Amino acid sequence: MPRFDYEGFDASGTRVSGSLEAPGRRAALETLRGQQVFATQIQEMATSKRRSFRWQRRRVGALELAAATRQMATLLEAGLPLDEVLSAVAEQTDRTLLSRALNQAREDLVQGGSLHQALEAQSRIFSPLFVNMVKVGESSGTLDRVLAQLSDLLENQARIRSRIQAALTYPALMGLVGSAVLLLLFAFVVPQITRMLDNLHMELPLMTRLLIRAGDLFSGGWWLLMLVVLAGGAVLRHYARSERGALELHRRILQLPLIGRLVLYTATARLSRTLATLLESGVPLLTALDISRELMSNRILRQTLENTAICVREGEGLAAPLQRSGVFPPLLIQMAAAGEKSGRLENMLARAARSYENQVESTIASLLPLLEPLMILFMGGVVGAVVLAVLLPIFQASQGMG
Repeated sequence: MPRFDYEGFDASGTRVSGSLEAPGRRAALETLRGQQVFATQIQEMATSKRRSFRWQRRRVGALELAAATRQMATLLEAGLPLDEVLSAVAEQTDRTLLSRALNQAREDLVQGGSLHQALEAQSRIFSPLFVNMVKVGESSGTLDRVLAQLSDLLENQARIRSRIQAALTYPALMGLVGSAVLLLLFAFVVPQITRMLDNLHMELPLMTRLLIRAGDLFSGGWWLLMLVVLAGGAVLRHYARSERGALELHRRILQLPLIGRLVLYTATARLSRTLATLLESGVPLLTALDISRELMSNRILRQTLENTAICVREGEGLAAPLQRSGVFPPLLIQMAAAGEKSGRLENMLARAARSYENQVESTIASLLPLLEPLMILFMGGVVGAVVLAVLLPIFQASQGMG
């Protein structure tokens, strides 16, 4: 009998993992549900590593999933049966991976399962957020409305991510080209210049001597420099993967000027939007916090949400533990407190999400014009220093001859 590895949450919201034997994936999911465990990942042990590698390299993009989800919502609203909806969307999508997942979900549905159970079996494509919202939509009879909300959420997340990537593409390309130019300059041009300067047989200025030393390092000891860089990178990577190192690194990232604010506002916007969408769909606050925590890439923010979930489980609201953490910005806390007092928490969180999404865009708009001149100044300064180091001894030699 096959054995399956699983990860998920138990009835109290605690993260659990383990393995069990079952005739198939569906039987394994039913066994876990009987144990009150919500599985976020489940894989057969014999093929888990191979499948994980394949799926990590072939993921469905957020925009593609959002488009398919909106099509599902539209067709359901038009009155089509759910199995026909899945079949129609699977035929219309251009991604083979998503089409196969939807067809498999349709087969599971026809065999008597529910939609959220069928999607739960495709955990590499459909996240716990997706599955939970579908589950609530099925139980409340509002699946078309929930899918429309889910598509809005996915499109919003993809839009913010694409703007950040677009804003950083030009500076990254500029930095790559500039680094290549400087490397070629020091590896090939500077050694030729230093040999010429050595033939002057005179006391060279400090800047020129430093240039000669740099040229010698790049021409004769480049392998040693590369070894030092690789060793330093390996040490830093090992430190960043440790729990203590990751927490410290992520804390430092949040403290960076402009960059830290961009990271915090992006995470806050995503948290607010996700919580608002889940709560509006009927997902309990504790479950919504557990799902939102998994969306946080920053360890400090994830740890804060974990502590917040513990406080909520003990009977507190959302605003008080967030305020005590001192991590998330004040507007989110004020909106959460106002929402709890008025009984409209999801509406207040949606407003906070819009506010921070606007701030993310304004931060990107202010950061991009600042990065470009800084990089130009840096590269221009290096090239200018090289030119000055070459010209200084020539000027001294010409003055001596005069």
